[in-house]
Amino acid sequence: MTNTEPTKLDATHFDSKARQWDDNPLFRERGLKIADAIRQTVPLHQRMNALDYGCGTGLLSFPLKDELGAILLADSSSGMLDVVREKIAAQGVSNMTPVKLDLLIDPPPAQRFDLIYTSMTLHHVPDTSHILRIFRDLLQPGGYLCIADLDQEDGSFHGLGVDVHHGFDQADLSRRAAQAGFAELHFQTVFSIAKEHEGGTRDYPVFLMTARRAGT
Repeated sequence: MTNTEPTKLDATHFDSKARQWDDNPLFRERGLKIADAIRQTVPLHQRMNALDYGCGTGLLSFPLKDELGAILLADSSSGMLDVVREKIAAQGVSNMTPVKLDLLIDPPPAQRFDLIYTSMTLHHVPDTSHILRIFRDLLQPGGYLCIADLDQEDGSFHGLGVDVHHGFDQADLSRRAAQAGFAELHFQTVFSIAKEHEGGTRDYPVFLMTARRAGT
Protein backbone atom coordinates (compact mmCIF):
# COMPACT_ATOMS: atom_id res chain seq x y z
CA MET A 1 0.00 0.00 0.00
CA THR A 2 1.32 3.44 -0.92
CA ASN A 3 1.72 5.92 1.93
CA THR A 4 -0.32 8.97 1.01
CA GLU A 5 0.33 10.91 4.21
CA PRO A 6 1.76 14.37 3.46
CA THR A 7 5.46 14.80 4.15
CA LYS A 8 6.32 17.20 6.99
CA LEU A 9 9.36 19.43 6.51
CA ASP A 10 10.62 19.06 10.07
CA ALA A 11 13.82 20.30 11.72
CA THR A 12 15.89 17.37 10.44
CA HIS A 13 15.07 18.39 6.86
CA PHE A 14 16.56 21.83 7.49
CA ASP A 15 19.46 20.40 9.52
CA SER A 16 20.56 18.54 6.40
CA LYS A 17 20.48 21.68 4.26
CA ALA A 18 21.98 24.17 6.71
CA ARG A 19 25.60 24.00 5.52
CA GLN A 20 24.65 24.78 1.92
CA TRP A 21 21.86 27.27 2.68
CA ASP A 22 23.89 30.45 2.24
CA ASP A 23 25.30 29.16 -1.07
CA ASN A 24 21.93 29.81 -2.71
CA PRO A 25 21.94 33.32 -4.22
CA LEU A 26 18.12 33.38 -4.23
CA PHE A 27 18.02 32.93 -0.45
CA ARG A 28 20.61 35.68 0.04
CA GLU A 29 18.80 38.10 -2.30
CA ARG A 30 15.45 37.35 -0.66
CA GLY A 31 16.87 38.18 2.77
CA LEU A 32 18.25 41.49 1.53
CA LYS A 33 15.00 42.47 -0.20
CA ILE A 34 12.90 41.66 2.87
CA ALA A 35 15.36 43.55 5.10
CA ASP A 36 15.06 46.59 2.81
CA ALA A 37 11.26 46.43 3.00
CA ILE A 38 11.34 46.19 6.81
CA ARG A 39 13.63 49.19 7.22
CA GLN A 40 11.42 51.21 4.83
CA THR A 41 8.29 50.33 6.82
CA VAL A 42 9.44 50.18 10.45
CA PRO A 43 11.36 53.00 12.20
CA LEU A 44 14.29 50.87 13.31
CA HIS A 45 16.65 52.06 16.05
CA GLN A 46 19.41 50.60 18.19
CA ARG A 47 17.26 50.47 21.34
CA MET A 48 14.83 48.12 19.59
CA ASN A 49 14.86 44.51 20.84
CA ALA A 50 13.94 42.03 18.12
CA LEU A 51 12.96 38.40 17.70
CA ASP A 52 13.76 36.63 14.42
CA TYR A 53 11.45 33.59 14.49
CA GLY A 54 12.47 30.81 12.14
CA CYS A 55 15.80 32.55 11.64
CA GLY A 56 17.48 29.86 9.54
CA THR A 57 21.07 30.94 8.99
CA GLY A 58 20.28 34.56 9.81
CA LEU A 59 19.99 35.85 6.25
CA LEU A 60 17.40 38.40 7.39
CA SER A 61 18.93 39.35 10.74
CA PHE A 62 22.51 39.95 9.61
CA PRO A 63 21.52 42.77 7.20
CA LEU A 64 19.52 44.42 10.03
CA LYS A 65 21.90 43.86 12.97
CA ASP A 66 23.55 47.30 12.93
CA GLU A 67 20.16 49.05 13.02
CA LEU A 68 18.75 47.12 15.99
CA GLY A 69 19.55 46.43 19.62
CA ALA A 70 19.54 42.87 20.96
CA ILE A 71 18.29 40.26 18.49
CA LEU A 72 17.12 36.81 19.58
CA LEU A 73 17.45 34.38 16.66
CA ALA A 74 15.08 31.44 17.17
CA ASP A 75 14.77 28.27 15.15
CA SER A 76 13.85 24.62 15.70
CA SER A 77 16.76 23.39 13.53
CA SER A 78 20.01 22.74 15.40
CA GLY A 79 21.88 22.66 12.10
CA MET A 80 20.73 26.15 11.15
CA LEU A 81 21.59 27.48 14.60
CA ASP A 82 25.08 25.97 14.39
CA VAL A 83 25.67 27.97 11.22
CA VAL A 84 24.32 31.12 12.89
CA ARG A 85 26.68 30.69 15.84
CA GLU A 86 29.66 30.30 13.51
CA LYS A 87 28.70 33.44 11.57
CA ILE A 88 28.25 35.43 14.79
CA ALA A 89 31.69 34.34 16.00
CA ALA A 90 33.36 34.95 12.63
CA GLN A 91 31.95 38.48 12.36
CA GLY A 92 32.42 39.37 16.02
CA VAL A 93 28.74 40.26 16.43
CA SER A 94 27.76 41.20 19.99
CA ASN A 95 24.00 41.82 19.79
CA MET A 96 22.74 38.48 18.38
CA THR A 97 21.80 35.43 20.49
CA PRO A 98 20.71 32.14 18.87
CA VAL A 99 18.23 29.88 20.67
CA LYS A 100 16.46 26.64 19.80
CA LEU A 101 12.76 27.41 20.09
CA ASP A 102 9.41 26.19 18.78
CA LEU A 103 6.77 28.55 20.12
CA LEU A 104 3.97 26.01 19.62
CA ILE A 105 5.73 23.56 21.96
CA ASP A 106 8.30 25.36 24.13
CA PRO A 107 7.72 28.00 26.82
CA PRO A 108 7.95 31.49 25.32
CA PRO A 109 10.88 33.77 26.16
CA ALA A 110 10.47 35.84 29.31
CA GLN A 111 11.37 39.12 27.62
CA ARG A 112 9.11 41.26 25.46
CA PHE A 113 10.12 42.61 22.09
CA ASP A 114 9.74 45.83 20.13
CA LEU A 115 9.89 43.96 16.82
CA ILE A 116 9.21 40.40 15.68
CA TYR A 117 10.01 39.38 12.13
CA THR A 118 9.78 36.06 10.34
CA SER A 119 10.62 35.05 6.78
CA MET A 120 9.16 32.05 4.92
CA THR A 121 8.31 30.43 8.25
CA LEU A 122 4.59 31.00 8.74
CA HIS A 123 3.59 28.47 6.07
CA HIS A 124 5.36 25.77 8.14
CA VAL A 125 3.33 26.59 11.29
CA PRO A 126 0.14 24.46 11.44
CA ASP A 127 -1.99 26.88 13.52
CA THR A 128 -1.68 30.37 12.04
CA SER A 129 -4.09 32.06 14.44
CA HIS A 130 -2.35 30.57 17.47
CA ILE A 131 1.13 31.70 16.48
CA LEU A 132 -0.22 35.20 15.75
CA ARG A 133 -1.62 35.36 19.29
CA ILE A 134 1.74 34.23 20.67
CA PHE A 135 3.51 36.93 18.66
CA ARG A 136 1.06 39.49 20.02
CA ASP A 137 1.76 38.43 23.61
CA LEU A 138 5.53 38.64 23.03
CA LEU A 139 5.39 42.21 21.75
CA GLN A 140 5.47 45.40 23.75
CA PRO A 141 2.35 47.56 23.27
CA GLY A 142 2.78 49.26 19.91
CA GLY A 143 5.46 46.77 18.89
CA TYR A 144 5.85 45.77 15.25
CA LEU A 145 5.24 42.41 13.57
CA CYS A 146 6.72 41.74 10.12
CA ILE A 147 5.80 38.53 8.30
CA ALA A 148 7.26 37.67 4.90
CA ASP A 149 5.72 34.67 3.18
CA LEU A 150 4.14 33.34 0.02
CA ASP A 151 0.95 34.61 -1.50
CA GLN A 152 -1.70 31.92 -1.75
CA GLU A 153 -0.76 29.35 -4.39
CA ASP A 154 -2.02 25.96 -5.60
CA GLY A 155 0.45 23.78 -3.69
CA SER A 156 2.95 23.54 -6.52
CA PHE A 157 5.61 25.56 -4.68
CA HIS A 158 6.54 22.72 -2.32
CA GLY A 159 4.51 20.00 -4.03
CA LEU A 160 1.10 18.69 -3.05
CA GLY A 161 2.63 15.90 -0.95
CA VAL A 162 4.24 18.35 1.51
CA ASP A 163 2.27 19.25 4.63
CA VAL A 164 2.49 23.06 4.68
CA HIS A 165 0.16 25.96 4.04
CA HIS A 166 -0.04 26.77 0.32
CA GLY A 167 0.79 30.39 0.92
CA PHE A 168 -1.70 32.85 2.39
CA ASP A 169 -4.70 34.82 1.22
CA GLN A 170 -3.90 38.34 2.35
CA ALA A 171 -7.48 39.18 3.34
CA ASP A 172 -7.74 36.04 5.48
CA LEU A 173 -4.36 36.68 7.10
CA SER A 174 -5.39 40.27 7.81
CA ARG A 175 -8.54 39.05 9.52
CA ARG A 176 -6.61 36.55 11.64
CA ALA A 177 -4.05 39.19 12.61
CA ALA A 178 -6.76 41.65 13.61
CA GLN A 179 -8.47 38.98 15.71
CA ALA A 180 -5.14 38.26 17.39
CA GLY A 181 -4.80 41.90 18.44
CA PHE A 182 -2.95 43.63 15.61
CA ALA A 183 -3.76 46.90 13.84
CA GLU A 184 -2.27 49.14 11.11
CA LEU A 185 -1.87 46.18 8.77
CA HIS A 186 -0.05 46.78 5.51
CA PHE A 187 0.94 44.40 2.69
CA GLN A 188 3.49 44.83 -0.06
CA THR A 189 5.08 42.44 -2.55
CA VAL A 190 8.82 42.37 -1.90
CA PHE A 191 10.16 39.43 -3.89
CA SER A 192 9.21 36.80 -6.43
CA ILE A 193 10.54 33.24 -6.60
CA ALA A 194 10.74 31.65 -10.05
CA LYS A 195 10.39 27.88 -10.19
CA GLU A 196 10.60 25.58 -13.18
CA HIS A 197 7.66 23.23 -13.76
CA GLU A 198 6.77 20.91 -16.61
CA GLY A 199 4.59 23.61 -18.12
CA GLY A 200 7.32 26.25 -17.85
CA THR A 201 8.53 28.82 -15.33
CA ARG A 202 6.15 30.06 -12.65
CA ASP A 203 6.59 33.03 -10.33
CA TYR A 204 5.55 32.87 -6.69
CA PRO A 205 5.22 36.33 -5.11
CA VAL A 206 6.44 36.90 -1.54
CA PHE A 207 4.62 39.54 0.51
CA LEU A 208 5.66 41.46 3.59
CA MET A 209 2.87 42.08 6.09
CA THR A 210 3.59 44.71 8.72
CA ALA A 211 1.35 45.31 11.71
CA ARG A 212 1.45 46.78 15.23
CA ARG A 213 0.28 45.32 18.49
CA ALA A 214 -2.90 47.10 19.47
CA GLY A 215 -3.95 47.93 23.02
CA THR A 216 -1.94 47.72 26.20
